[in-house]
Amino acid sequence: MSSSHLDRRIVSVKPITVPAPDRSVALQVRVTAPSEGRNLPVIVFSHGNAWSLDGYEPLVDRWATAGFVVVQPTHLDSRRNGLGWDDPRFATIWRVRIADLHAVLDGLDGVLVQAGGLETRVDRERVAVVGHSWGAQTAGALLGARVLDADGMPGEDFSHSAVSAGVLIAATGTGDTLTPFAAEHLPFMRPEYSTMTTPALVIAGGRDRSQLSTRGPDWFTDAYHLSPSPKSLLSITEGEHTLGGIAGEMVAETTDEAPDRVALVADAISAYLLDAFELDNVAWTALDSASGAGDGTWSISSK
Repeated sequence: MSSSHLDRRIVSVKPITVPAPDRSVALQVRVTAPSEGRNLPVIVFSHGNAWSLDGYEPLVDRWATAGFVVVQPTHLDSRRNGLGWDDPRFATIWRVRIADLHAVLDGLDGVLVQAGGLETRVDRERVAVVGHSWGAQTAGALLGARVLDADGMPGEDFSHSAVSAGVLIAATGTGDTLTPFAAEHLPFMRPEYSTMTTPALVIAGGRDRSQLSTRGPDWFTDAYHLSPSPKSLLSITEGEHTLGGIAGEMVAETTDEAPDRVALVADAISAYLLDAFELDNVAWTALDSASGAGDGTWSISSK
């Protein structure tokens, strides 16, 4: 990304309340955007377990400097809401998360008005969903992925017509490989990707070993391998679950602090979405061409 992009001024507005009448806690979002520009594409971002609208600044700020309007809801599982594994509401939080993204998309005009007049500056035909970890499964549902029930049958379709592309970072894999704890507390972590038809980029770390699955890092590539094209996969050889610290600088969950890796993830997502939206294919083409010609720290596959 050029220095001119990195020097672009951005603004952030929070909290903005989104209408969600059936929710036990008010749905609030943060909006981060370039201070100038028109026809801006939109990213709706779903955070990982326990995070909030205040996380993932290293990603969000770079996306905004690249010209995106980023909307970040705080999901019900955020640690600031204090819902533990044994809370009776926890079993349905995965559905509430999906409903949150639908509420943001359905109420996007109102959100943009409250964010300082952004409603006249966005391109509503270019909207993406992006998510990390649990947020990746949440975002995947809006791309067409479903959840298998106890009998292995796909559940309902939560896709959203406003979404034309997406990115899944460290997305839950498939199969009956959940650990006993995950099977008891997180039975919805059984996605079905064969119905995920929307174009998407999947990002996986080669050292991401989940405590929720008996499989290794390849578990996080299922969203790519088991979904129909068009899809791309960014594999980061040394990446662990937060891929260098995408949730923030010096946070406890980061086990592989690497600012360059975070910048790669952020810029690859911007490049992929600009290409998917047919706005600019230069950066993504350059990344794709560099794959395999570098030092082996990352690679891109597409189908």
